Amino acid sequence: MSQQRTTSTDPETLVRRELHRRGLRYRVNRAPLPGVRRTADIVFAGPRVAVFVDGCFWHQCPKHATFPNANGEWWQAKLARNVERDRETDARLRHDGWKVVRVWEHEAPARAAARIERVVRRRLATA
Repeated sequence: MSQQRTTSTDPETLVRRELHRRGLRYRVNRAPLPGVRRTADIVFAGPRVAVFVDGCFWHQCPKHATFPNANGEWWQAKLARNVERDRETDARLRHDGWKVVRVWEHEAPARAAARIERVVRRRLATA
């Protein structure tokens, strides 16, 4: 697992490029809440939008979730905890006024960026 890339994965980079092309500016790999050790992949601080680009395996995508056969119980617990942590993070951010957008790695970057752009622009318009 230590060999797994955790930042600037290909899906993240493609979504970021598309957002930049649309004129949106953001921070990368930032903790939206001070003192909380959870980082969002893309952060729009002004409108308070946190974007997470989730891997289908690590975050148990409903379409592509799989479990390794070797050491199956350990992996099931590990992946379930990842999903649980995602829900905790979402709830904590929402409680503090953030809008959370979750993107699956299999989503088309242009489609994901369009969804993110709508959220960011809507929050900028109401600020």
